[in-house]
Amino acid sequence: MQPNVDSGAGEALRLAECIRGLVRRFSISERADVACCGMTVAQAATLETLLRDGPMRLGALGARLGITPSTLTRNMARLEKRGLVARTPDRRDSRALGAALTAAGRRAAARVARQEAAFARLILEGIDPERRQETLDLLGDLLRAVRLASESSCPGAFDHLMPECPTTAEEPRGPRRARRTQR
Repeated sequence: MQPNVDSGAGEALRLAECIRGLVRRFSISERADVACCGMTVAQAATLETLLRDGPMRLGALGARLGITPSTLTRNMARLEKRGLVARTPDRRDSRALGAALTAAGRRAAARVARQEAAFARLILEGIDPERRQETLDLLGDLLRAVRLASESSCPGAFDHLMPECPTTAEEPRGPRRARRTQR
């Protein structure tokens, strides 16, 4: 039985339910995609972040990924053992370490990115071709609304964890802008 809620609250509950369903489905797909590459989602995210943003300090990488230093240390050890990443000394601070992809790491990250793109293409193929652009525009609107809502509860968190997301329809955000935030 549905609780007695006004239409605004009902719409909010429906939005939350739809987003929860999307997140679950994409999480399942993401786990399957990276499992066939022999890594965890966190390890794949580490590779993708380094591919997109370039080498960075370990502290900045952990913050970008939203994981604890101990989790990052375990991921780095496993990725290093496989020859996918290398820890690098920081030129500005001899006490700090950085992380960089190896050639094999760049290939592995590119392979995961290709699998994600193939999954996204399959999703788009399931949407009426005449509504695809509208759907993408609406998803952009949704992300901007999430950013605004996030700012009220935790200023800067959205941009910190998701620098690749556009802030407006006209302003794409990519690796160049994301790198500037790391310095």
